[in-house]
Amino acid sequence: MRVKRIVTNINTENISEAKKFYGEILGLESLMDHGWIATYGNDVKMQVQISFANEGGSGTPTPDISIEVDDVDIVLLQMKEAGFKIEYGPATEPWGVYRFYVRDPFNKLVNILSHIG
Repeated sequence: MRVKRIVTNINTENISEAKKFYGEILGLESLMDHGWIATYGNDVKMQVQISFANEGGSGTPTPDISIEVDDVDIVLLQMKEAGFKIEYGPATEPWGVYRFYVRDPFNKLVNILSHIG
């Protein structure tokens, strides 16, 4: 037996609010929308990972979701322009990532990062 996919489910009554944050800014496509559930994603092959932590590193709170992007600065600018709350960073961390924390429309703490080097 192999795990094929891990899906993050966020409970909300305001499903449509995901479109700007996850669809427009992060560029994820609408893969499914049944009214009661909307799923965003892409066709990029990714590693299956699940992390367990007692902090987010550098004394930060543990994020609810971590999303690796190819250009942190562009996403940071778009998040600020859209009015999303930046809660940490941007910061270059000693373990080799450049990142910032932002609150999504559902009050989830999202770690936007890129590996450096």
